[in-house]
Amino acid sequence: MRTWLSDQVGKRLGTFGLIAPSIAQCAVGAALAWIVAVHLLGHTHPLFAPISVMICVGVGAGRRLRRVAELVVGVSLGVGIGDLLVSWIGSGPWQMALVIALAMTIAGLLNSGELFVSQVGSSAVLVAMLVPGEDVGGLDRMADALTGGVIGIAAVALLPASPLTIAGKHLSGVLDAFSTVLEQAAEAIEKGDMDLAAEALEGGRRTQTAVEEFEAALENSKEIIMISPLRRHHRARLTRYETAAVPVDLALRNARVLVRRTLAALGEASPPPAALAELLREVSEAALLLQLELGAGREPMLARQALLALAARERPKNLGFSANVIIAQLRSIAVDLLEATGMDHDAASATLTPLNEPSEESTRG
Repeated sequence: MRTWLSDQVGKRLGTFGLIAPSIAQCAVGAALAWIVAVHLLGHTHPLFAPISVMICVGVGAGRRLRRVAELVVGVSLGVGIGDLLVSWIGSGPWQMALVIALAMTIAGLLNSGELFVSQVGSSAVLVAMLVPGEDVGGLDRMADALTGGVIGIAAVALLPASPLTIAGKHLSGVLDAFSTVLEQAAEAIEKGDMDLAAEALEGGRRTQTAVEEFEAALENSKEIIMISPLRRHHRARLTRYETAAVPVDLALRNARVLVRRTLAALGEASPPPAALAELLREVSEAALLLQLELGAGREPMLARQALLALAARERPKNLGFSANVIIAQLRSIAVDLLEATGMDHDAASATLTPLNEPSEESTRG
């Protein structure tokens, strides 16, 4: 119980470490937006200024520049529609429903983006219900929204999260999942345990979420570097994560195919030999090396050397159909991971021992 609790606490603290910069950006940016709108623009109740900061900064999301543009247009449209309708029909529950329906319908016809449509609707609600009757024009609210958006971007630039921490943590999650799948498959082969192989397959099928989260984190990291001059020096290291992104995804997909074939092979008359388990573990260890070297900011040379040694190894002979498929998938995974270290596809493929390479005995004859 204590171990589980400490693991959960550690996991929550790690997650909080990723979103803490965004929390600081939201808090500081919202306060600054309010001060600017009140003291520089002379607005008494600049509700949209801090709201704009919250929407633009978000918590761990990317594409902030696009969100600023959608925010300003969305708020402007929502405020305009809301002001127009409220001046005609007044305020109340049914008026609010009508305002929301009309505003979001118009927004949906203009732009199908979820953020844009929801922002138009929420802006119209605020106009119709939260601030009725105040002597505040739509242009003032639009100015507040723009102020908040600009300050939100400034907060990201001046209080930036670490792009390498964001990308590295999520890539570690992907490679940890990959390594776990192969380790379980290796143990299943050694023990002839179909239940363990099935568990590995089920775990592999759940890994796509980690890949998608890594891709989103990578986009977020790239945007931070683009926006913040304080993080420009991280660009070269982040490029290594970009290089690894697609190959690691492919390696994980091939690992799922490998585990599915492992499960089938364990049900055959000639199960895969235990030697295959050692090969799986070597690939798993190479993936963990890749994770460690990228996290340390080094060129992943140790991982590449381990994969080159594995790729050059002679293929086991006299295997059954499923075992041969496992070997084929391992070869594909080796190429994927070599590409993740920075090799191009042709060079990585050329390192594999040819499948039809004649044996030493046959060449002597």
